[in-house]
Amino acid sequence: MTQVVQPFSVHVDQAVLDDLHARLARTRWPDAPADAGWRCGTDLDYLKRLVAYWQTEYDWRTHEVMLNRARQYTADLGGVRLHFIHEPGTGPDPLPLLMSHGWPGSVWEFHKVIPMLTDPVRFGGDPSDAFTVIAPSLPGYAFSHNPRQRFSVESIATIFFTLVTDVLGYPRFGTQGGDWGAFVTSRMAWEHPEAVAGLHLNFLPVRRDPQLFERLKAESGETRQFLEALQHFLAEETGYQAIQGTKPQTLAFGLTDSPVGLAAWIVEKFQTWTDNHGDLDGYLGRNELITNIMLYWTTGAIASSFWPYYARLHGPWPIPDGAGIVVPMGYAEFPKEILKPPRAVVESLFRDIRRWERMPRGGHFAALEQPEALAQEIREFFRPLRTR
Repeated sequence: MTQVVQPFSVHVDQAVLDDLHARLARTRWPDAPADAGWRCGTDLDYLKRLVAYWQTEYDWRTHEVMLNRARQYTADLGGVRLHFIHEPGTGPDPLPLLMSHGWPGSVWEFHKVIPMLTDPVRFGGDPSDAFTVIAPSLPGYAFSHNPRQRFSVESIATIFFTLVTDVLGYPRFGTQGGDWGAFVTSRMAWEHPEAVAGLHLNFLPVRRDPQLFERLKAESGETRQFLEALQHFLAEETGYQAIQGTKPQTLAFGLTDSPVGLAAWIVEKFQTWTDNHGDLDGYLGRNELITNIMLYWTTGAIASSFWPYYARLHGPWPIPDGAGIVVPMGYAEFPKEILKPPRAVVESLFRDIRRWERMPRGGHFAALEQPEALAQEIREFFRPLRTR
């Protein structure tokens, strides 16, 4: 590492935690339609129970210790302060692997899967499958919060590539991503195919324009099903994209001032996008949910976390039209993923698909939901790609 890198550990001032608890105690609750449940957004009764737990039982200091078990650093990259985990692998020749999260996630998503990748022997695996994991907080997110700075997918890809190659000194590495991380890592693979050994995704960054799929509609039942899912998604599930992509600052006032508002905005996505079968707490656990929310609350980073949506809506698609990504690609399709485009469409962007696996369970937050399954898929995909 160079001199721009500094060790980092998480520590939130007690005054911030005291202020949080005071705000939680003063919550002014809205009403809700009778029997609304999650149909109109976050369920009122559920959120009251979650906030009560947050106030009386959740222990941030315990989770701060858990976060600090990872080797963390910050780097100053041309005026951009970037936080990242850099966890060395324990095998004979660990492959560097950049893992990238999305919204409304964080590096907390990876706390289960990173040890499985860096130390496969500990989990009954082969030492030759070890990775050295680099997991940055997206610029503008959590501990990479840069007040008044804003970042697009394209700029994030450039920053991450600089971190891995120029700062950490890895000329060849693998990438893995979901949500915005899938866009970022795909952009990197398109721009730097000589450096990216392989691209593994659990989310597919293809356009969501129904007209692009109409020509295939008559040819494939799978495409017809996807088109129906896409039309439902565009009609019922894109409200958050519209506000975050057009008037993000207006939304940021409420979510920066109200921890319950922030929790409502984030937890609804975990309810909708995970394979929880109606039991979100039992599936993920309240501590997992609240710790992720805390990374947004304690850093005040919610406003800047919206910016990839704004940049995306006011600029071109991050992968240029007609571009083809030639880096070997692997995809793990989890059944509760937001959208699951058909392979016939995806092949027009990813020209070298080596692995496409349909997973038995899981959703959008794969590393948090099904870490064992995701780790195994990553190992399988990269095994033949470790040498040139």
